[in-house]
Amino acid sequence: MPMAPTVLTARALLLDMDGTLVNSDAVVERVWRRWADRHGLDGDEVMKVVHGRQGYASMAVLLPGRPMEQNHADNARMLAEETADMDGVVAIEGAGEFLESLRVQGVPHALVTSADVALSTARMGAAGLSMPELRITAESVGASKPDPEGFLKGAAELGVAPEECVVFE
Repeated sequence: MPMAPTVLTARALLLDMDGTLVNSDAVVERVWRRWADRHGLDGDEVMKVVHGRQGYASMAVLLPGRPMEQNHADNARMLAEETADMDGVVAIEGAGEFLESLRVQGVPHALVTSADVALSTARMGAAGLSMPELRITAESVGASKPDPEGFLKGAAELGVAPEECVVFE
């Protein structure tokens, strides 16, 4: 029996990028598995940790005794690797049409991603997707997801209370 649709009411939408608008799994897998190999870690276990947060935060979970400066340095190198590798980056089915409908209808929305400006620009471009006018990136926040800082900042910059937003993560 088909389920009845769920109706959500919102004044604004906050959209994650990877896994929501863009499928970048192939690149993420390649880069993180190479990193895991360099550090003697099991690639499958690493992949369970890394999605949805900034690289340095994943590294802190995976190598808890490691100095944070090393995590930030590794993260910068990995972001450059990911930004240069767009092989296999594609739009999630329907993402282009969805973004266009938001733009045409004037629905307030923001991209809220753990990626930095360069990586988000490259991935959205490789996937053939238009960039929302408002973008909250790694440079915009002090705390990585799953901390809600990016979403709260997106809501504030859209001028909408967080409880009046729907997050697509």
